[in-house]
Amino acid sequence: MIPAKFDYIKVSSINEAVDLVDKHGFDAKILAGGHSLIPAMKLRLNTPSILIDISGIEGMNEIKESGDEIIVGANCTHKQIMSSDLVKNQLNILAQTAATIGDVQVRNRGTIGGSLAHSDPSADYPATVLACDAKIEVTSKNGSRTIDAEDFFQGIFTTALEDDEIITAVRFPKVKDGNYQKFYQSASRFAVVGVAVVKDGNGVKVGITGVADTPYRAKAVEKAYDGSTDAATHAVDGVDVMSDHFADSEYRAHLAKVMVKKALA
Repeated sequence: MIPAKFDYIKVSSINEAVDLVDKHGFDAKILAGGHSLIPAMKLRLNTPSILIDISGIEGMNEIKESGDEIIVGANCTHKQIMSSDLVKNQLNILAQTAATIGDVQVRNRGTIGGSLAHSDPSADYPATVLACDAKIEVTSKNGSRTIDAEDFFQGIFTTALEDDEIITAVRFPKVKDGNYQKFYQSASRFAVVGVAVVKDGNGVKVGITGVADTPYRAKAVEKAYDGSTDAATHAVDGVDVMSDHFADSEYRAHLAKVMVKKALA
């Protein structure tokens, strides 16, 4: 199908972008890589009257080190993240995650900010963002704020973002020992189950995507972890497991335990 008619504006600053969002409200949509928005527009599930292209904003496509953190600009593509020496050396779990996303075309154009804002329940980044205890920086006309990863994802395609807010960056603590494991949907390469595990001196942090309508921290696994992989049996404790044409709830729950075991190992 063909999208409904819309106007297009490419902005050069975040202030210009938030002013336009404030002015046009629900009629406006933010465009970065477009790999979530454009398909929805072609199906007319989304019919914005104006697209605000933020892909050219200076600084939003940079990856930099700041003390104990790696700051990833919201416009960084999956390809940029998986290829970054800084990410591979200081935050390799994020490079692993980015490398599993989509195909070459998606990785070349899709962005981390767009993926997080879209909040697809089968997207990859949410698991890693949760396991890393990352923070999402957002800006509106009223100023900037930081949202903890555990507070950000609130439901299927639903986040803590206000209607007038734009993601500008994601702040990750440096991670030495992390692992991302994923069971793919064969065509889309979305996650039927995706598991991110970060180990530190206090134990493990486990983020899971694809299993429920919201990505989640597997706190039961974290609590039960004693250095072995046995804690994986708690992967879906207290979770309402999804069922769809890719996997019913029973199979998906089993698969979650298997993938957590692999990630812990």
